[in-house]
Amino acid sequence: MKLYVTLTSPYARLARILVLEKALEDRVEIIAAKTRAADSPYYQINPSGRVPYLIDDSSVGMEDSQLICAYLDSLDGKPRFHDPRRQTDWAYQRLEFAARNMCEGICVWLREMARPAGECSPTALAHEVARAQRMADEFERRIADPLMHEGSMLHANAASATSLLAARSSPPGCAPCPTALQCKGRHHRDANVCFWHKADIPTLSINVCFRG
Repeated sequence: MKLYVTLTSPYARLARILVLEKALEDRVEIIAAKTRAADSPYYQINPSGRVPYLIDDSSVGMEDSQLICAYLDSLDGKPRFHDPRRQTDWAYQRLEFAARNMCEGICVWLREMARPAGECSPTALAHEVARAQRMADEFERRIADPLMHEGSMLHANAASATSLLAARSSPPGCAPCPTALQCKGRHHRDANVCFWHKADIPTLSINVCFRG
C-alpha cells in the first residue's frame, strides 16, 4: 500500500500514527506528496490534491483521514481506534468531532502562517487563535469526562493530540501558536504520553486522555 502525506499536515499525521500503532510499516509505504503547487505530479494520483491519500493493495485509492484511519485500523480484524460500537455512541461522536473541528481550525492557522510575507490575514489568524483557545478551554472543562480517560487510545484522542502538536510546530520563520504554548503546560499534566521520533514523526501516543 502507498500512503501519500505531507509532513506538516495534522490529518496526514493521524494516518501515520495508525501505520505505527498497527505495526503496518512493512505494508504501507509513506510517500511525501507535493501539494499546493501548480502542475504537481501528485494531482495525477489524487485529483483533489489533498492528503492523506491511501492506495490499497488492490490499487484502489481513498482519501480523508477518518476513512483511511478506520480502514488501516480494521486490517487485522481488531480495531483499537474505531470501535464499531462507537458509531451510535453520540456522546463519543460529539467528542470526536469537536476534536476534529479544533484540528481543522489549527490547519487553517498553519496555512495562513505559511503564506508569503504580506499575504497573511491578521483577522483570520486572530480568529483561529481565539477558536483554539475556546476549544482548549472546553476540553479542559471536560477533562473529568470518562470518555477522556478510556483505557485504549481512540480517534478523538489522536485528533486532539495532533492538533496541539501541529500548533506547537510552525512554518519556517513563524512563531508557534500562542494558544498551543499555553496548552503545552496546562494539558501535559498527568498525561500518559510517549513521544515518537520514528520515521521523522515527532508525534504522540495518548492512552488516557486529551492532555497531550
